[in-house]
Amino acid sequence: MRFEFAPWQQRAYAQAVEALAAGRLAHGLLFSGPAGLGQREVAEKLAQRVLCLSPRGDEACGSCRSCALYQSRSQSDPVEVRPDGSLALPHGRPGHPDALFVGFAMNEKTGKPRQELSIEQIRTLSAQLSLTPQYGEARVALIDPADALNTAASNALLKTLEEPQPGRYLWLIAADPSRLPATIRSRCQKLEFRLPPREEALAWLRASGHSKSAEEALDAARGHPGLAAQWLADGSLDLRREVMEDLRALSQGRASATATAQRWNADDALALRLRFAADLALEAAGRLTDPARTRRLAAWFAAANRSRDLLRTTVRADLVVVDLLLQWPVAGERGVAGAKA
Repeated sequence: MRFEFAPWQQRAYAQAVEALAAGRLAHGLLFSGPAGLGQREVAEKLAQRVLCLSPRGDEACGSCRSCALYQSRSQSDPVEVRPDGSLALPHGRPGHPDALFVGFAMNEKTGKPRQELSIEQIRTLSAQLSLTPQYGEARVALIDPADALNTAASNALLKTLEEPQPGRYLWLIAADPSRLPATIRSRCQKLEFRLPPREEALAWLRASGHSKSAEEALDAARGHPGLAAQWLADGSLDLRREVMEDLRALSQGRASATATAQRWNADDALALRLRFAADLALEAAGRLTDPARTRRLAAWFAAANRSRDLLRTTVRADLVVVDLLLQWPVAGERGVAGAKA
């Protein structure tokens, strides 16, 4: 397992390793910033460097017994997944006994992933973290996503943060750190990931094999290179173009809300379609000078996001989407209709 870092990831890693070498790396470390910028990869590489028995400067040696165990990965059975179906441990669980990874656990009663991280997980982690390291002098615990901790779990975690032990590292990954209690945030050193400069992001996308449509994807992702790369790789950018054409057709009276909603509901991409629709409404609002039309698009943007949230409930998705699209011709008018395809 080897991570090829983008420039912004390398900067974050170098900052953390510098703190480690200077003895300034705190017991608690909070990796924050928009999801998809590589926080997990930086945290995992840093963990290997901390656990390595023969580090070579900023890098783990990659060949000692500790590195071999750390790089040995496997998925649990059943596979641990997030509520959205993605892997909870995207690179697998390490075979190293001093690397402790926490993600979404399965609900044994329902057979589905839990929606939050529980106090039982944190109590188990705290007990493991207090044990003597089996290799070297360190143990590393990684919680992802830490902003999914429930209240009881947060309180249990706070006790561990308040009583640090030498050689024990507790790292939290949170795209929305404001959801963590202030008491936890105040006890963690921050490693913040920011969106890179546009030219750097474009250069990285092109170097990664996404020279075609790189600018369009980066604009659609609002400057987020990780999201742009994902959409280019999995075809989601084509889906965004399709949503744009659908909204244009609704505005021009060439399509009905009912037929469009039925087509949107026919696959597993409804949530992403609604996200793209909301983003396109926001873009259209930004191009307008008429305050009334801008307000209507802003209201539709909010309604689209509410509809996406409703998909997580038992509400009938087809009715929600029909109702939303029926409002679009009034809200959209010529906003998206005038946009470039």
